Amino acid sequence: MTEIRIGFIPLVDVAPLVALKEIGFAREEGIEVSLHREISWSNIRDKLAVGLYDGSHLLAPMALATNLGLAGPPADLIVPYVLNLNGDVLCATSAFLEAVGLPPDAGAKDVAARIRAGALGRPVTFGVPFFFSTHHFLLRYWLASEGIDPARDVRIEVVPPPLMPEAIGNGVIDGMMVGEPWGSVAVDRGEASIFLSATEIWAGAPEKVFGMRRSWAEANAGAVQGLLRALYRASAWVQDPSNRVTLSELLAREAYLDLSAEVIERALSGDLTRTPQGLQGKIDRFVVFQDGASSFPWLSQALWLLTQMERWGFVSATPELQRVVRNTMAPNLYREALTPLGIAIPSANSKVEGALHESTPAASALGRLFLGPDAFCDGGVFDPAPSE
Repeated sequence: MTEIRIGFIPLVDVAPLVALKEIGFAREEGIEVSLHREISWSNIRDKLAVGLYDGSHLLAPMALATNLGLAGPPADLIVPYVLNLNGDVLCATSAFLEAVGLPPDAGAKDVAARIRAGALGRPVTFGVPFFFSTHHFLLRYWLASEGIDPARDVRIEVVPPPLMPEAIGNGVIDGMMVGEPWGSVAVDRGEASIFLSATEIWAGAPEKVFGMRRSWAEANAGAVQGLLRALYRASAWVQDPSNRVTLSELLAREAYLDLSAEVIERALSGDLTRTPQGLQGKIDRFVVFQDGASSFPWLSQALWLLTQMERWGFVSATPELQRVVRNTMAPNLYREALTPLGIAIPSANSKVEGALHESTPAASALGRLFLGPDAFCDGGVFDPAPSE
């Protein structure tokens, strides 16, 4: 039986990997998975690069940044699978809201107006879990859409997700863009309110991916194919609402999130408590694990992330860098592994991002495929060129 060591951060979106192990999907493919909890994305990055992990729960831009030489030790990573779309919340601390004269249930437009007006008397500090993260780029995208200059009007600090609530309590940050359940933990402690979700910024945002070193994947091709098949079945199991209570209890274990099952179940369902006063809010498609080709590693999503790196001055998107980004994603490996399952898989490797406001049929070599919504908050559209 092949043993695969996988690193993860305690977040709700580790669910497919937990199901992979605990429900037995990996063992059905002759694979034994060991999951290793880490406190920070830097630890994950470094241990994957040096071979302490065979694969990992990764932030989508993190894999790209590693291959572009922007983050950490050199490592040639591939991404054959997207673990989830969305699942992040944008929070304002209770102290910030009080300081700028807003109620706990203030909306995103009101918060943006206060930031734009400089109501705090200094730049607002937001926490994100990693510099090259979907959180960071969605936060900047939303700020810019509201006429706020991320380089002038705010400061952005890196804080590991489990430490976000403590950073609020210590006054280190005024707000945070963080994966669940850590936003809900801060709300339950009375320290923050949720005023926006990732899905309201980009409805189709790839959040976490499964990444591997290319050399390991090539040396263990059979195991990788089995792992991807098991991951697909695990993701489908996780997405099924009838499994939500069992999944919440699994994730609540000390080895994984070590939190109450109730707060985890809220995040899985999208039925969030948004303020310390108990205001409830249902967010449709808050976190998506397996629906509408959500697990497919689209080149267009990776290229959009590259445009954001360029937009904010981190890189110049030369043809060579575009080649590196395209080479990081592995849609053909996804197809090769999952075609035997008889599922509908996209025929193309790229799509126009931001054009879909509802479930829409798409070309597939087998079966009927419907893509989920992927609209941006400002109505923008990204058309990768050339198309794949």
